[in-house]
Amino acid sequence: MYFITISEMLGTDGEKIARQVAKELNYTLYGEEELFKSADELGFLSDIKKLGEKSPALLERFFGEKPKIYLDRLQSVIYEMARKGDAVFFGRGSQLLLRSFDCAFHVLVIGSMEKRVKRVMEETGVGRELTEKFIHRSDHDKKGFIRFAFDEDWLNPNLYDLILNTDKLSVYSAAKMIVEGARSEEIKSCGIDSVTSLRRLSLQRQIESALLESGLMSSRLFFTIENGDMVRIFGMVNSQEEKEKVEKLVKKAKGIKGVANDLVIVNISMTGL
Repeated sequence: MYFITISEMLGTDGEKIARQVAKELNYTLYGEEELFKSADELGFLSDIKKLGEKSPALLERFFGEKPKIYLDRLQSVIYEMARKGDAVFFGRGSQLLLRSFDCAFHVLVIGSMEKRVKRVMEETGVGRELTEKFIHRSDHDKKGFIRFAFDEDWLNPNLYDLILNTDKLSVYSAAKMIVEGARSEEIKSCGIDSVTSLRRLSLQRQIESALLESGLMSSRLFFTIENGDMVRIFGMVNSQEEKEKVEKLVKKAKGIKGVANDLVIVNISMTGL
């Protein structure tokens, strides 16, 4: 199986191009609608809707774990979608989440401000002043989201295999270039190791978000995914009740078949840690 990720500057026809690429390759497209559907299946829909492609509010970032919880769940959903096979991902940091997979082809669609403004005005009927504000806000939010989620610059050319300026390209011309690039012999089909890795990454994000939400995640608590669907939890907790609560939360992750609970009960306040 193969993946294509397409990121865009607002007003460059990136979503239309993504849909055309998916159609030509007969791949599944994962845009916002498809993302919400998959999130709903995992029980994460409300969390995903709260995390747009923007950085969290300052107070939330410094005084709460919610942005990290939402981000973990978004990433879990994307990894789960990727496990289903050939796919085109539109936005949401997919270019970074799937960056380590050789079977992924990453595209950034850009354009001049003038062309972007013209397209958005034509599509929405909104005036120039408001359109320019929409575009600047979109660029700012995407920059903030990628910086928060991955500590990266979303316009870093090294994140992409192909950068397309659509000022002079139609949707069909751009899609054709992406399809040709994605068929390069250097892009190898994902093997079983990639599928296993996607499963492990999805479970890691699910478990981490559950522990964060419950207030149980700490620097003394650890877990590993073993043999695809088995989880080992280890480290230190304060009581038998806390040990059992951690195990119960971990078992709620979708697809977990077993948990090895190696947590040690220690009076942490007495350890000096």
